[in-house]
Amino acid sequence: MKHAILGLALSALAATSSTAAPAGVPAARKPGFDRIREADLRADLGFLAGDGLLGRMSLQPGDQAAIEWVAAEFARAGLKPAATDARGAPSWFQPVPLIEYRANSAASLMTLNSPGGSQSWKAPEFGGGFKNDLDLTAPLLFAGYGITAPGVGYDDYRGVDARGKIVVLFEHEPQEDDPKSRFGGTGNTRHATNRVKALNAQAHGALAIIVMAEPNRKHPSNRDRVNRIGGSARRVPALPVQALVDDALHIPVLTVSDAVGASLLAAAGSTPQALQAAIDADLAPQSRDLPGTSLTLHLENSVRSRGQSANVVGLLPGSDPGLAAETIIISAHHDHDGFNGAEIWHGADDNGSGTVGVVELARAFMANPARPKRSILFVVFAAEERGLLGAYHLAANPLRPLATTRAMINFDMIGRDEKASEQTDGLITIPADTSNRLNLIGAGYSPDFNRVVTDANRSIGLTLDDRFDKENALNIFFRSDQFPFVLKDIPAFWFFTGFHPDYHHTSDTADKINYAKMAKILQLAYLSAWRLADDAAVPAFITDPPGAK
Repeated sequence: MKHAILGLALSALAATSSTAAPAGVPAARKPGFDRIREADLRADLGFLAGDGLLGRMSLQPGDQAAIEWVAAEFARAGLKPAATDARGAPSWFQPVPLIEYRANSAASLMTLNSPGGSQSWKAPEFGGGFKNDLDLTAPLLFAGYGITAPGVGYDDYRGVDARGKIVVLFEHEPQEDDPKSRFGGTGNTRHATNRVKALNAQAHGALAIIVMAEPNRKHPSNRDRVNRIGGSARRVPALPVQALVDDALHIPVLTVSDAVGASLLAAAGSTPQALQAAIDADLAPQSRDLPGTSLTLHLENSVRSRGQSANVVGLLPGSDPGLAAETIIISAHHDHDGFNGAEIWHGADDNGSGTVGVVELARAFMANPARPKRSILFVVFAAEERGLLGAYHLAANPLRPLATTRAMINFDMIGRDEKASEQTDGLITIPADTSNRLNLIGAGYSPDFNRVVTDANRSIGLTLDDRFDKENALNIFFRSDQFPFVLKDIPAFWFFTGFHPDYHHTSDTADKINYAKMAKILQLAYLSAWRLADDAAVPAFITDPPGAK
């Protein structure tokens, strides 16, 4: 999500690309380019976001219908199945085994044990859950931001032992408001997400992590930001939680209020505010045991079941014998938030738009007589709304080697004009006219990839925008299916037209899509993917993007 070195170049292009005369499309690629049609997008999205699919909730029949539709369209386009079934036969489906559960908030309990006595809390003072019922008591350790980043020269676990302990840590990352921070300036890096922190804690022997918002923050906490969305975020009963059966993460992640966090850190010998300030001042970790204290967790689920969704996967084999083993990924996710009684969360933009975009690009590439040199894997992921689960599953169980996966273009919400909403108010500036604007997320991790896209845009004329690579309040970088592949050091961009008041509301319907802009975005992705698949040079990945010079 970092703007890094190419931020200035991208900003300069954004000022001119919407008015510059588009360059020509290479003749060898024009048949596929011309195959991208608004009429297809309208028809397909009318089906996927219609009442009949009931909001495409993961593990529900409407999403299964979407899965089967994508597979049928991949087959009709002429792709090859990219997976194999249990018998070893070619298949369009990579199974994604899931556990669905609902935390019993009335029974789940967190208790602090200290020399001064004990304190207990229930929801909403702490949130989160775990796919298994759990009873755990362990000593407490404060581990700063919970980050180990050798490339930045920073490690919150240096000099402390987390084995057998519950770790308390801050959200986000140090110095996030400093454009010159080694943590990529003012945007989020991949170190800032709770999942990465939990995996890091687990690797250091921790039994659970407790996350509190940064006490000196200049933005809403993540819990507050989610509550500002409204819509499905405030649904009653709440949406169920899902988790991968075979997830690499197997310790609980809980969040707590500022007051609970202060109580947990009472034995630290310093206030939470002073601890954060000391870390942020010069990136000096302040991690320490919290003497005489332990935490007891009782986590209980009222409902727990197993089910299976699927990533839908189709392959266009590369035409060059020497390069066909290399892969470009084009992706989206098929699920949304389902229904609640008579209310349907249609998910036209999120992410019917991305799903039909992947299908339309499959048609475009297969309609083109010339074929790219590298292979293209078309993927529509499962259970993104439940935590990027299908993408994490494919990244952990790749169908083609990740070592030779050269780039990824991910579509999530590519159909609307960005508008102010409660989630974004006061946190990011939205341009007055977004009717021709596309947000690119992830440029800091691959300036080479960014150059490919901005060069391809000379034939399209969209206004490209990198604002979301420079902000830290909305957690954008972590919120779509490109992120698990960034964690695997793969150059991956998220194409995103921005938030709007219908985001995760029942009013996200197909009649509000800007189909002309959506077609242009797909044309840009088509030309970019061709370049990525054909060029001799492949995009380099930047492990730790720098801040401003």
